[in-house]
Parts: sequence; C-alpha cells; structure tokens
Amino acid sequence: MNVTQALAIRPAAVGLMLLMAATRFHHFGTAVSLPDASLAVFFLAGFWQSGRYLLVALLIEAGLIDYLAINQLGVSDYCISFAYAFLLPAYALLWQTGKYCGKQAMSTLTAVAKTLVWLVMAVSAAFFISDTSFYLLSDKISDMSWSQYAQGFVLYYPSYLGAAVMYSALPIGLLKLAKLLITPIRQTV
Repeated sequence: MNVTQALAIRPAAVGLMLLMAATRFHHFGTAVSLPDASLAVFFLAGFWQSGRYLLVALLIEAGLIDYLAINQLGVSDYCISFAYAFLLPAYALLWQTGKYCGKQAMSTLTAVAKTLVWLVMAVSAAFFISDTSFYLLSDKISDMSWSQYAQGFVLYYPSYLGAAVMYSALPIGLLKLAKLLITPIRQTV
C-alpha cells in the first residue's frame, strides 16, 4: 500500500472520527448528549483493518477535542494530569485488539461471541490502564485511599464498558446480519 492509498478517505474512518467528535465531550452522557464512544472508536478502527495512519489521526483528534473542550467550551480539566499520556497505550491496545478480531472469520455466532469477549477484555484493560495511571499520577486525588479508589473503579467501570460494548456491538452485529442476508441472495443469483 502506498501513501496515497493509506491516506485515501474511507467512509468508515470518517464515520468513526465523526462519532468521536460528537461524543467525546462527556464520559457518561447526559440528557442531551451521548456517552463517549472513544474506546469503541479505537477498537472499531482496528477491527476494520485501518492502518496506523488512522490510529495516529484518531489520537490527534482525541487530543484536539480535549483541548477545545477545556479551553473553548469550559469543560473541566480535572482528568488532565501526567496520566493523560497513558491514554496512548490504552487506545493502542484497543486498536490492536480490534485488528486481531477483525482478522477472524465472523461466520458463526461463536466467532461473534469470541469477538465480544476480546472487546470486553480490551476495554477492561484500557480502563484499568487509564484509571490506575490517573490514581497513581494525578495530584488531584493524592489523598484518596486504595479502598476509595476501588469504590470509584467499581462505580465508573460499568458505564465505560457498557458504552464501548454498545457502540462496538451494534455495527459488528449489523455487519454480521448483513452478511447473513446477502449470502442467500448470492446463492440464488
């Protein structure tokens, strides 16, 4: 693949970038906004076998959105600390796991279930990386005990996992359904 092919605009890539731009401003969502889709965006970017250029573009986009949200839209900078750098390996892990899952045949429900298990493991690991690094490196919670940290982890983890699974499972499920519907049509033609 040459540089021109790598940089070609792909509808799925644009869709993922728009999804992140539309949702990254609020982690959990509100009455007027959807929950953050960033974890799913990085997984799906890998799943659809995007190259490293899209990974880098998504990382830059995430940073720019955070910068604009904080400096232009008045979103709190509470989560910005030295731990912010640990989002890079967390997102790269999601992308790499998506890449692995995307190479697997999605021809059976067992294969789809395995992809879901990989997704849950990757989101869990990414959440652990980002949340634990924040606990260890942020000066904003230096007086928090491990017990309090564990309570917060248990409180926030389900919503992160739920949003990532929802945003990822929907397009993967629709893709699987489309393949199931198209296969009989091809066989009759």
